Amino acid sequence: MRCEVCTDLSPDLDCDLLAIGVLEGDSLPDPLLALFGPHLEPSYAAESFTGRAETTFEVHTLGRIPARRLVLVGLGKGSDDEVRGAAGRVGLTARKAGAARVGLDLGAAGNAPESVAAAVEGFACGNYRFDGYKDTAKRKRACDLLVIEGESDVAERALVVAEAQAWVRDLVNEPADVLHPESLAERAAALAGPHLSVDVWDEVRLAAEGMAGTLAVGRASAHPPRLIHLHYAPESPRRRVALVGKGLTFDAGGLCLKTAEGMDTMRCDMAGAATVLGALKAASTLNLPVEIHGIVGAAENMPGAEAYKPGDILRMRNGRTVEVHNTDAEGRLVLADCLCFASTLGVESCLDLATLTGACVVALGFRYTGLFTEDDDLAAEIESAAAVAGDGLWRLPLAEHFRKLLDAEWADLSHTGPRWGGASSAAAFLSAFVDGMRWAHLDIAGPAFLEKADRYYVKGATGAPMRTLLRWIEASG
Repeated sequence: MRCEVCTDLSPDLDCDLLAIGVLEGDSLPDPLLALFGPHLEPSYAAESFTGRAETTFEVHTLGRIPARRLVLVGLGKGSDDEVRGAAGRVGLTARKAGAARVGLDLGAAGNAPESVAAAVEGFACGNYRFDGYKDTAKRKRACDLLVIEGESDVAERALVVAEAQAWVRDLVNEPADVLHPESLAERAAALAGPHLSVDVWDEVRLAAEGMAGTLAVGRASAHPPRLIHLHYAPESPRRRVALVGKGLTFDAGGLCLKTAEGMDTMRCDMAGAATVLGALKAASTLNLPVEIHGIVGAAENMPGAEAYKPGDILRMRNGRTVEVHNTDAEGRLVLADCLCFASTLGVESCLDLATLTGACVVALGFRYTGLFTEDDDLAAEIESAAAVAGDGLWRLPLAEHFRKLLDAEWADLSHTGPRWGGASSAAAFLSAFVDGMRWAHLDIAGPAFLEKADRYYVKGATGAPMRTLLRWIEASG
């Protein structure tokens, strides 16, 4: 999709669909009254369209403007997040209609930089579909050109973010027979370019580096595990950070086998990894002045003769021993290896992302990422970034008593705790493998993959919270 900016988006724009934003309680825009007058007002009143957020009203154009479709979209009070949601609904409408050229007028919400960025990001999210495996006759055309009022550099930056988020969604939506540890590493390697290098560790290197968790989880699969290390090194970086992503390309639960229903969407268990890769892709394109290490642990968790077992004791990279109790709690073992490695890189801060626990979904639902950290300043930074990015985020407790729940009989710690507080005890387990850097854990099990459409997202991957990562990185610079 291309994005074209202008100083005055008039109803005369030649496009397939023209969308005009209306603030809650406002009257119809004067240009529309002049064009449609008596035709529009009665139907407008009959539909009780008031500009409330998450509402739209389609107007028959009667050939009076070049656009074949005219849509009024509610902006609510006009906050950036409401603008993002309104634009997302326009994107949904445009894709359903197969509109190739779309004009988006934010109306009284204005063309401030954050509003324009939110609109471009939201529209792209709504316009997205994963339909490459469908018959071509069943696909709806995506938007080729979005025209909006604003500043070109703001729109271009937002388009880079939107394209990276769509790339993440494509990656997460790929079926597991296409995307496995080796092919995920190939997708990551393709991102290499100026200032961005990619190093892939095979199972021999993993063994040499003491990555016992990753090797245990992946050893029953026909597709061996990989560690993917991306390093973005701009000139004169202002800070050094690390992003760590869980890359379970399929999770059958190992010997503690999931149900058939539970496996149905487990291709999404690498959403943390995809989000990290997408953030590196966007950061390098935007030339952000922050050095970033992206670390992905990629594996398939399968049953089989070589599968790791409940009762196994693993000696991890940092020397700690871990007692295994449930092979379906595999992600934390892979992340532990990655966090040990990140701790050796001299970074100041590290964020890990993982579709880690069902407990977090039970606590927060599908719109919120769980944030775990004992660093109040880091928590505030991430919360601020999420607020600007429009990603739902909620801080959950990470206290000493959760670590005590992981006391083990025969090893240094158990890798699972009791059922209650499962998201916090999982975060407590990860904290045992962090050394010498500020750290936060983001449990994205809820918002990363939707079982049904919600707001401007269709069913499937969302790419959340990649926008938050980029905002946090930019603020770090």
